[in-house]
Amino acid sequence: MSPASGREPDFTQFYARRGLTNPGQAVAKRSARALREYGARYFKGRLVELGCGDKNKQLLLGDLVSEYIGVDHADCIHDHTNIDILASAYATTLPDDSFDCALCTAVLEHLEEPLDALREAHRILKPQGVALYTVPLFFPLHEEPRDFYRYTRHGLRYLFEKAGFEVLELVPLSSYPLMALTQWNYYLQRVRRGVLKPFVRLAVACANLAAPALDRVLPQDERFTWMYLVVARKPGKGSS
Repeated sequence: MSPASGREPDFTQFYARRGLTNPGQAVAKRSARALREYGARYFKGRLVELGCGDKNKQLLLGDLVSEYIGVDHADCIHDHTNIDILASAYATTLPDDSFDCALCTAVLEHLEEPLDALREAHRILKPQGVALYTVPLFFPLHEEPRDFYRYTRHGLRYLFEKAGFEVLELVPLSSYPLMALTQWNYYLQRVRRGVLKPFVRLAVACANLAAPALDRVLPQDERFTWMYLVVARKPGKGSS
């Protein structure tokens, strides 16, 4: 919730491109709610988003921080308009110990050297600064050929700790139904043409409606999560 108003901000703009017939609508909403929940718990002060794309997550989180800086590389496939700093995740050009928090969502799988990127995030965070990442385990290939990895909770903990972070939370963002029905939605896009187009749209909409409910009521099993959320802290003595 907004610290100023005590009410959840209006995320209508954030969801504008995520209608029921969008194959990733259900997981996008799940991810957004998790980002808001954990961002409200951990974010403050100056935030840097690494791999910000069109920087639309500022709509979700901007009211929680005093400054929101977006970093992405010059060859980013998204709109560059709102990018503040054009730089790579390996060399952001930002000073040491300069941010209170960092955000990086669904980016680590696109980086050839994820450990180097985590070390760079660690460098620019202040001591006691917090990083929030989302990283997929089961998700279709995308933005090819720059799609290199999928991560288990064990691999994530290993990487973050090797980069110098203390892992505070490692949260699965779904169980089997949400993951499986989202995969089905993306598979259906292969036949979304001609006379089949309206039927595919209907099937996707039904899956997007059913998936969150099924994910809540059926037994939970994080081995089938579509994505993990990681909250990690840079050790050290923070400023008072």
